[in-house]
Amino acid sequence: MTEQRRGSMTANTRCIWGGVLIAGSLLLYGCSTPPTPPDLLAPTDAQLKIRSIQTRTFDVKDRNTAMRGVIASLQDLGFIIERANEPLGLVTAARFAEPNYYDVISVTVTVRQDTKDRLTIRANAIYNNKPIDDPKVYQNFFASLERSLFLTKE
Repeated sequence: MTEQRRGSMTANTRCIWGGVLIAGSLLLYGCSTPPTPPDLLAPTDAQLKIRSIQTRTFDVKDRNTAMRGVIASLQDLGFIIERANEPLGLVTAARFAEPNYYDVISVTVTVRQDTKDRLTIRANAIYNNKPIDDPKVYQNFFASLERSLFLTKE
């Protein structure tokens, strides 16, 4: 009976080691990194199209004036300004979306010098962590910004 027990323990031990080997190989397979696609960060036509929708150039010389116009426009549209960094030309804002107020709209606006007399402003809006690519949304923002810049024009 002792021999049978030893034999069954040996079989159990083999079974355990076999399970450990299978589990180990699965872990190693799971830890392996899949190959990175070579065009992962390559621009696409869709990205270039949305960038052109998100960007406008204004005849404003002073970036500080443009930043103030961006902030005023966002506030007029009901956004709460989260950050404004004048040296970087960056404004981030957010608001709850109507009608349920569970959804969040976030906007990041960059202001950069294009030429001596012109500034390029780009707005990037996100609705519930999904990029907004509807041109009408950006047209509304830039129309509000244009009015704001007109009011603050010296």
